[in-house]
Amino acid sequence: MAAEASANDLFYVVALLGAGVVAVPIFKRIGLGSILGYLTAGLVIGPFGLGVFSESEAILHIAELGVVMFLFIIGLEMQPSRLWGMRREIFGLGALQVGFCAVLLTGVGLLGSFSVAQSFVAGAGFVLTSTAIVMQLLEERGEIGVPKGQRMVSILLLEDLAIVPLLALVAFLAPGGAETTLTERLSEIAIGVGAIVALILAGRYLLNPFFRILADARAREVMTAAALLVVLGSALVMQSSGLSMAMGAFLAGVLLSESTFRHQLEADIEPFRGVLLGLFFLAVGMALDLRVVAANWQLVAVYVVAYMAAKAVGIYAVARFLKTGHKEALERAVVMAQGGEFAFVLYSSAAAVGIIDAEANAVLTAIIIISMVLTPLAIIGLRYLTPRDEQSLEGVDMADGLTGSVLIIGFGRFGQIASQPLLLRGVDVSIIDNDVEMIQAAADFGFKVYYGDGTRLDILHAAGLGHARAVLICVDKAETAIRIAELVKAEFPLVTVMARAFDRGTALQLIHAGVDYQMRETFESALAFGGSTLEALGTDPQDVADVIEDVRQRDAARLEMQITGDIRDGRNFMKGNIATPVPAPVTQPRRAGQALNEETAGVLGKQASAN
Repeated sequence: MAAEASANDLFYVVALLGAGVVAVPIFKRIGLGSILGYLTAGLVIGPFGLGVFSESEAILHIAELGVVMFLFIIGLEMQPSRLWGMRREIFGLGALQVGFCAVLLTGVGLLGSFSVAQSFVAGAGFVLTSTAIVMQLLEERGEIGVPKGQRMVSILLLEDLAIVPLLALVAFLAPGGAETTLTERLSEIAIGVGAIVALILAGRYLLNPFFRILADARAREVMTAAALLVVLGSALVMQSSGLSMAMGAFLAGVLLSESTFRHQLEADIEPFRGVLLGLFFLAVGMALDLRVVAANWQLVAVYVVAYMAAKAVGIYAVARFLKTGHKEALERAVVMAQGGEFAFVLYSSAAAVGIIDAEANAVLTAIIIISMVLTPLAIIGLRYLTPRDEQSLEGVDMADGLTGSVLIIGFGRFGQIASQPLLLRGVDVSIIDNDVEMIQAAADFGFKVYYGDGTRLDILHAAGLGHARAVLICVDKAETAIRIAELVKAEFPLVTVMARAFDRGTALQLIHAGVDYQMRETFESALAFGGSTLEALGTDPQDVADVIEDVRQRDAARLEMQITGDIRDGRNFMKGNIATPVPAPVTQPRRAGQALNEETAGVLGKQASAN
């Protein structure tokens, strides 16, 4: 019997993992994102899909640990000084958004003829944005550390804190709320504040010595267990005090953010975080009760649209009121327009004290889940409906009638350095770029850069291509560099064209386009780096110079073969860390420009085109 039970448990684990492994790559491939993939997979295998699982709530409780660990890792990235610097966003922007949206959403409930208490509870639950969804979206887009992402994180932190007064208000609004005395309510708040203070003190004075003792034991598995203990223990303390588990984990992460063990902790927690967060989204998909939706589909549909629209309007209005740009305000409104997982806690508390009944709890839960499912789709829709940013050309001169003897196209980090030898020798240089912010920034450092798109022949003529003795293509995108080279050589075949190449494949295409000189952008710097390493190891400087020259010659010989062959030719000129014979050094490269090329080590098979 025990073996059969164990086999059944294993079947459920395999089903969960299989659903995620199958759904997520498919949804990411078609551009719908991993979150929607998990939610759909959960719905398919849940009690209202194939019925593989019948108790989604039990899985959801376990899966909430994914959100907890996610917040711990985010906390590790936020030093206390950085968090203190965000205090205005947390208690200013966050409080204003939560308060204003709560009023709007309560009004939506009152328009539906519900009581004040019911309208407030339903609306306040929807105000609490899904931390898991927003943080996952920000992480996938690499925006957690940028200003607009930090503002969203600040709002989420305030919402996590707001669960405490909201739960207190639920008790106050309960039909039997008079039985709860003011002293009891104040004691609950005091317990919550005391838990935060205790956690801060423990983190400041106990955690580092604790991990130092464990590190001296040199037992990796004990460090992993200790990391889990800190995360889950902090979450348990906060939950027992009436706060959110995620807030406890976040505070623990912040307190350890300046610890010498920070990176070790992050590495230990990361595998658990990824799996459990995926499990959380699967469980949310399973929790969508299709019977409730079918029985109340009109009510659910109306309130999903009404709540999401009202919340989005509130978020947008607050953002604009605080001087946020239209695009960021609109994006924030769409990303944060859904309800969140903490609403489940609030609705359960409201049902327990009699503010709402069991059916209303199920309907509200369905509304929250559907809003979470719709969020990735709404973001995709926003991406297609909003126009791309148009750069303002105010204060920027267009390329027209330039006469420099050298034309530089692209003035990023590469073009700026390449210009210095020419300018120091008094060469008349004309510079064009199509990045307005860069042009304005360059002016602050004494550079006159004109606005112009180097892929347009009319712009090249206006930039003085007909007068130039040399053209330097310094753009960073490979396809753009190749397009410019082809245009220039087709129109003025005798002009000298020098080109920056992103990688080896780009260098070969530029050579075929007829450029006179090309350099892969990292080749010489990587050679200097390797040479400095040899010198640091005690190698004679002259021997280092000889080795570096040998690498140049071998690379040029390899490129020579690839020009007439394909990208896989000449691999035997590379020295790998597996003992294989290599040809003697080549001393006569085909073209001097071809001898200056980027890093060559470690490029094999299909990856050869990236070098």
